[in-house]
Formats: sequence, structure tokens, C-alpha cells
Amino acid sequence: MLVSAKDMLNKAREGKYAVGQFNINNLEWTKAILLTAQENNSPVILGVSEGAGKYMGGYKTIVGMVNGMLEELNITVPVALHLDHGSYEGALKCIEAGFSSVMFDGSHYPIEENIAKTTELVKITSEKGLSLEAEVGSIGGEEDGVVGAGEIADANECKTIADLGVTMLAAGIGNIHGQYPENWKGLAFDALERINEATGTTPLVLHGGTGIPEEMIKKAISLGVAKINVNTECQLAFAKATREYVEAGKDLQGKGFDPRKLLAPGVEAIKATVKEKMELFGSINQA
Repeated sequence: MLVSAKDMLNKAREGKYAVGQFNINNLEWTKAILLTAQENNSPVILGVSEGAGKYMGGYKTIVGMVNGMLEELNITVPVALHLDHGSYEGALKCIEAGFSSVMFDGSHYPIEENIAKTTELVKITSEKGLSLEAEVGSIGGEEDGVVGAGEIADANECKTIADLGVTMLAAGIGNIHGQYPENWKGLAFDALERINEATGTTPLVLHGGTGIPEEMIKKAISLGVAKINVNTECQLAFAKATREYVEAGKDLQGKGFDPRKLLAPGVEAIKATVKEKMELFGSINQA
């Protein structure tokens, strides 16, 4: 069954490793990530953006698919189903649909409004035993229409949000969604140190995990990061493997490609990517 991310992230923070959040976009991606987590005895968080929610037929459809797979595939590792960069309204819909975790991205609001809306969601999620992620300082790039310039979060604002009782906190430290440009300055570890000190034991979240050098990932984990989001790297791996399969002309029998065979190389590419990240994050054999 789906679980809150609270226990897995508290254990990760204490154990100096991070749990990977891997975004899902269809049945194949979901199956690949769950099987990889099970094979490597790693807790995992399945991320769903609001755009992906619409694409997959709605939040209830996603909950039904994931719950069905947990049972049919005999998945026993901890799995949280998490709304990624959600609006206040989106968070409420996912809670109603049966998600075990939600993110409210209030980073684009004035801090007072971010606090007010986060406070309401803390109350709701606490009553239902769900986990809640909040954000301070928008993440660079674009995520479902929310555009961030890669801001550096204010440590005092982070403390204010953390003290509301959120499960985890995403704080902008120069990280961005998508691929990093050549002139990227890297993560602002001085800011992360201040945020970690200000927020106490609250697990911190690093968005934009694709393309961050290994040494930066490990240093971020040592400074309180317990959840790292990966999406772009899975997208690139899936697209490359599928394209190569098509260009090779395999399985073309006059009727077109067998969709199950067509998607299989992409699925294997995702599994390899997820395993590689779990090894880097240190979450293997932590379930």
C-alpha cells in the first residue's frame, strides 16, 4: 500500500542518504520505477506533475494504476505517490484522490500567502497521515507553467515554513529544472548550510537532480538533503532508446511496430537510470 514519505525521509536524513523521486508519465514508466525499487530494496517516491496528471487521465486513474501495480507486482518496499509542484487546488484534489503525499509550491506567492496556504495544508495532511512538501525560493526553469529563475531561498523564510510542521522543504539553492547550461554556477552550498542550520531536522529536497555532478549531490546530502528529484534524465534515456529502436527498423512487419516491443528499450533505459541514481543517492538496501 502507499505510504507517507515522512518515515522514509526521516530515516534518509539520519542515515545520510537520499530517497529518489522519479516522475511518472505513463504505465511503462511507473512499472519500470517500481520494479527497480523492489529489485534494489530501495524506498521510492513516484512524482506526478499536474500536467502528467491530466495526461494520464486524472489523479484517481493514477492512484488506481499505482495501487494495482503494488499488488500485482508484489512491491513490498515503501512507495509514496506524490504531487510534484502542485497548486493549492491541485493538492486538495490529489488528497481526495488518494495520493499519500503532496507538494504545495507556494514559492511564487508573497511569503505571507505561502505561509497561510501551507498552514492550511499542514492541518489537512496531518489529520490524514499524509506527507507535505513546501517550497521557498523558486527553482529555476519551468515546471508545468511555473517559471523560476533559480532563486536562493532566504534561511529565515525557510525556518518559518519548516516550523509550520511540513514534512519536507524544497529550498532554492541555484538548482534548475531540465538540463543545466554550461555557464551554471553550481549549487550555493553556503545558502544550503544556512538553511539546514535554520530548519533543524526537517528533511530538505533538491529539485532538478539531472546533471548535478556527483560530488555536489553527495555534499548536498551531507547538508540535510534527503529527497532528490529526477525527471529529465529519465526522459532523455527513454527517448534515446526508443528512437534508436525505431531507426534500426526492428519489429517492422507491415502492420507497424508492436507497441510493447517498441517501448521495451525505453523502459530498460529508465530502469538503468533509476538504479544508477539510487546507487548515487545511497538508497539501495535502505527499505
